[in-house]
Amino acid sequence: MNAFIGKGASPMVPRRDSGPSQMAPNARSNDLLYVSDAESNDVTVYAYPKGTLVGTLRGFSEPQGECSDKHGNVWIVNTETGNLIEYAHGGTTPIAIVSDTGYDPAGCAIDPTTGNLAVANIASTTQGNQGNVAIFAVGQGSPIYYTPANIARDYFCGYDANGNLYVDGQSGPNSGFGFAELRHGSAVFTSITLDRNIAFPGAVQWDGRHVAIGDQSTSVIYEVKVSGSNGKVVQTTTLGDASDVIQFWKQGLRVVAADSGLAFVGFWKYPAGGSPTKKITDEVFKPVGATVSLAH
Repeated sequence: MNAFIGKGASPMVPRRDSGPSQMAPNARSNDLLYVSDAESNDVTVYAYPKGTLVGTLRGFSEPQGECSDKHGNVWIVNTETGNLIEYAHGGTTPIAIVSDTGYDPAGCAIDPTTGNLAVANIASTTQGNQGNVAIFAVGQGSPIYYTPANIARDYFCGYDANGNLYVDGQSGPNSGFGFAELRHGSAVFTSITLDRNIAFPGAVQWDGRHVAIGDQSTSVIYEVKVSGSNGKVVQTTTLGDASDVIQFWKQGLRVVAADSGLAFVGFWKYPAGGSPTKKITDEVFKPVGATVSLAH
């Protein structure tokens, strides 16, 4: 099964190099940008916002979505092997690994109120196209699985400040768009109808006021106000000069996004959008995931 979450062709090619993970000695003292690459099978690490390469994490098999917590710890979704790997800020050795066996995980998010780890699963590796959302209590142990009624293939997820979880994906096996919310303390997802059509699901992240949802087909981010079972687009951010933005990460007044189509990681003003203010191309081949880890 091709679990690649980009809208383009499968990236599965031999890795470009091998060797141990490495990190510059002073990397831990800087804010860091982590970028997963589905062609090299590596996660490259850059000083943020400078954009200089400071490290490479190796040993993955189709790494895709990423997420970071308030401590600077970073989770990498290792799609082909069905697990997620956690690294401390600037570290080169995993500090935790959780198994999502039987599924193709794509995106992840960390609940700021509990430390729970949510994982969006595109599909089952044994039972066809139906995906779901796995939640690991405090990022460990075995997960509890939830299946949003209006989503067949779950792509990305994101928590808001109150611990409400949002997920997007495809409403059918290979088409349509679905969006849903698991309210804090609930055991069932609520289907949400947007007032805007999204052609291909992209990243989901709380921007401090609204839920930001990406459309990979247009490289647009929609800021959505959710009320009950309805979502209203209140602002639109267009990422100019982009082709296939898979995961973006909003950090302050900037959004960092992995453009798989044009092989760069770009910085844009948020919510203004427009042309990118910076592009990173060093060791970038088919970038998928992006997250910023803050130094503490």
